[in-house]
Amino acid sequence: MVGKTPSSRPTGRRTAVRVKSANSRSESSRRWLERHLNDPYVAEANKRGYRSRAAFKLMQLDEKFHLLGPGKRVVDLGAAPGGWTQIAVERVSTAKPGWVVVGLDILPMDPVPGATTMQADFLEEGAAERLKEALGGPADVVLSDMAAPTTGHQQTDHLRIMALAEAAYDFAEEVLAPGGAFVAKLFQGGAERSLLDRLKRNFAVVKHAKPPASRAESSETYVVATGFRGANIND
Repeated sequence: MVGKTPSSRPTGRRTAVRVKSANSRSESSRRWLERHLNDPYVAEANKRGYRSRAAFKLMQLDEKFHLLGPGKRVVDLGAAPGGWTQIAVERVSTAKPGWVVVGLDILPMDPVPGATTMQADFLEEGAAERLKEALGGPADVVLSDMAAPTTGHQQTDHLRIMALAEAAYDFAEEVLAPGGAFVAKLFQGGAERSLLDRLKRNFAVVKHAKPPASRAESSETYVVATGFRGANIND
């Protein structure tokens, strides 16, 4: 149930871990492993029982934009391994019925207590209907942390994630209640104008945000739209 909101920042100090090179380990994989082991958000997620460091991204977005709250109904797209779903349940669950958290991912994930989770390709026929059935009514928040596997080609990766963000918003338009919020992960690139135009027509406020837990070297950013006014009201 909702109680005191925990800090979204790592606590305490840790001794740096050094990873030695090995014949079977490339230099790039050694650097990745060392960075992972020394990541304060990874350590903090492990300490608190969160399934991924990404949980802190949602916590920080929520602190800035006040997306989640007791009794709200939330859809989490691209949910695996469940870090965002865990935070959503923490922040919307109450002693009274009515709150709902539904998570979906193409990858398998262990159940999250309090949430309804399902494995499906969001783009396949029937997935949206399954989500709506699990919601049982309008949503207050639609979150999309979906991202296709990266190719290493920045423009291709940008276009692929934009396609997912557009699909997520197509769904959000159908299920969001008035005043609702939409959050989607993007990669910096330049093809987001169409999506931003749609959001600006249908929401009171549209902002870009890069939470502190998002790695500085990552090109990911999030678009956060709040105050849903209804789909295509100016069309």
